[in-house]
Amino acid sequence: MKDGMDLTPQEIVAYLDDYIIGQHEAKKTIAIALRNRWRRLQVSADIQEEITPKNILMIGSTGVGKTEIARRAAKVKGFPFIKVEASKYTEVGFVGRDVESMVRDLVATSIHLVENEEKEKNKEKIEELIVERIAKKLLPALPSGVSADKKQEYALSFAKIKDKVRSNALDQQKIEIELHKKHLEGDFNNMPPEIVKVQESLIKVFNKEGEKVTKEMTIKEAKEALRHDVSQAILDMEMVQREGLKRAAQSGVIFIDEIDKIAVGVKEGGRQDPSKEGVQRDLLPIIEGSTIHTKYGPISTDHILFIAAGAFHLSKPSDLIPELQGRFPLRAELESLSEESMYKILTQTKTSIIKQYQALLAVEDVDLVFEPEALRELAKLSYLANQNAEDIGARRLHTTIEKVLEDISFSASEYKGERFQITKEYVSQRLQNLVDNVDATRFIL
Repeated sequence: MKDGMDLTPQEIVAYLDDYIIGQHEAKKTIAIALRNRWRRLQVSADIQEEITPKNILMIGSTGVGKTEIARRAAKVKGFPFIKVEASKYTEVGFVGRDVESMVRDLVATSIHLVENEEKEKNKEKIEELIVERIAKKLLPALPSGVSADKKQEYALSFAKIKDKVRSNALDQQKIEIELHKKHLEGDFNNMPPEIVKVQESLIKVFNKEGEKVTKEMTIKEAKEALRHDVSQAILDMEMVQREGLKRAAQSGVIFIDEIDKIAVGVKEGGRQDPSKEGVQRDLLPIIEGSTIHTKYGPISTDHILFIAAGAFHLSKPSDLIPELQGRFPLRAELESLSEESMYKILTQTKTSIIKQYQALLAVEDVDLVFEPEALRELAKLSYLANQNAEDIGARRLHTTIEKVLEDISFSASEYKGERFQITKEYVSQRLQNLVDNVDATRFIL
């Protein structure tokens, strides 16, 4: 596959088809929205400022692929992406998370993304410096004034030690290693800027810059422990933070799940829930475009793409305040999963749950095999369970498969080196009671 940024909408949809069954219209809408973010960055600066993202409202039952479509599409394009739940936020002045924290979370995710990219670019250099620091601990430097012969002999020995460290031959040997003391850290992203400044001042008082601590550990552990120190020494962290802030502002995607949970709706007795409307009103300026202060600097939300999603079983999109409805001009409705969709999820997705369980049991040398008819039965009974109780979409497959494989998972060690075949009859036997018994079906949500 070519670089994610170069993918066309058709290629993004084709990629999503490997992981999510159906929902073509929703995939298409997301793919176009993400491609437009890339297109915008290619035009002249004066036009760039005028092109704002067209936010998307995804409507569909739980478990039909709303989050997965958005998450995987953003991931393949390399855009900073976070998922938040609307129901976790509270109106300003109430105890709980304020809506601005989602933007700070996006910035932190974006910076982490850029940092990982820079680490990957400098991977060989970082690994070589780690090896060198460990080798210096194993073979301390020669005192000054030694002869040229001694220096040459030392250089040869040092090279051999480095080779051994590099090849993991000394991984279990213990050494004392000096590491920078980690600063006290907290969840500053969710705090107002003025509180962050106070916290950072306290950190400077209690944690001196450059303070180190010596620890004893194996060389294998030391390699991992030194990675942070060496990366910080090599990478230009100011550049990383600047680029992360810029990328969050220009390419960031915030997925707001459960938006229907803050839809106002009229309660019994004709009353509305004012706190839900308060959260919507707090969301509005962020989605419309405003400047949020973070510990890394201010960020404008004008060009962040917002994707909201909800089942809207007990409310409808029109229950959202009109101003917020207007900020989500694109709608994508997702279909409920049919029995055939369930079967395709089991058999056609790239990392299907069947493949996952086969890989897990292969660890214990158990060859897990599903007969084709067994998979058909599993899809059928999972679909019926959704019809008889709450429809939780593809998530039902996780619970039904777990029930089918419960005994073999528990006693896997007894089947070591054997082939365990799952038949249609075995699936029926394990699941029929749950499908027939509505209360039991609800129990295995």
